[in-house]
Amino acid sequence: MRRHDREITDRTEIELILAKATVCRLGCDDNGTPYIVPVSFGYREDVIYIHSAPNGRKITLLKKNPACCIEVDECLSVVRNEKPCNWGMHYRSVICTGIAHFITETKEKREALNCIMQHYGAESHPFSEEELWGVCVMRIEITEMTGKKCGC
Repeated sequence: MRRHDREITDRTEIELILAKATVCRLGCDDNGTPYIVPVSFGYREDVIYIHSAPNGRKITLLKKNPACCIEVDECLSVVRNEKPCNWGMHYRSVICTGIAHFITETKEKREALNCIMQHYGAESHPFSEEELWGVCVMRIEITEMTGKKCGC
C-alpha cells in the first residue's frame, strides 16, 4: 500500500467495515479484461458468501478462473476545497483477494444463504430443497485482506 498512513492494520476494524457494508463489488477476470459486479454478501471467518442465478457472466468467469477480488466501502463525507484538485473523500474500505468455490452440498449452501440473510438483518430461513437448487452459492476463501481509511 502506497499510503501507509491510511492503512488499517487492526483486523477488528476491517471486519467492522465488512459488517457495515451493504454492497460488495466482485471483480473477475474476463480473458484479461476486468469485470466487476455489485453483489449481496455475507462474511464469516475469512470467507465471503455470495449468491447468484445459476447462469450468467460472473458464473461463467468464476468457473473458468476462480481467482477474484472483493471490495466494500463506506463513504463518510465529501471534502470540498476551493481548488478542484484538492477535493477529497473521508472513507473506509476493504479489499480482499480470494478463490471462489461453488457450494453444492445442501447443508453448507443453507448456512451460506443464512449468513447472507443475517448480514442484512434478516432471521434464518429453512430454505427448501427447491429453493436451494434454484440458486448458485459461492464461498470465496480470502487469501489477502487489506483496509484503508481517510478522515476517520
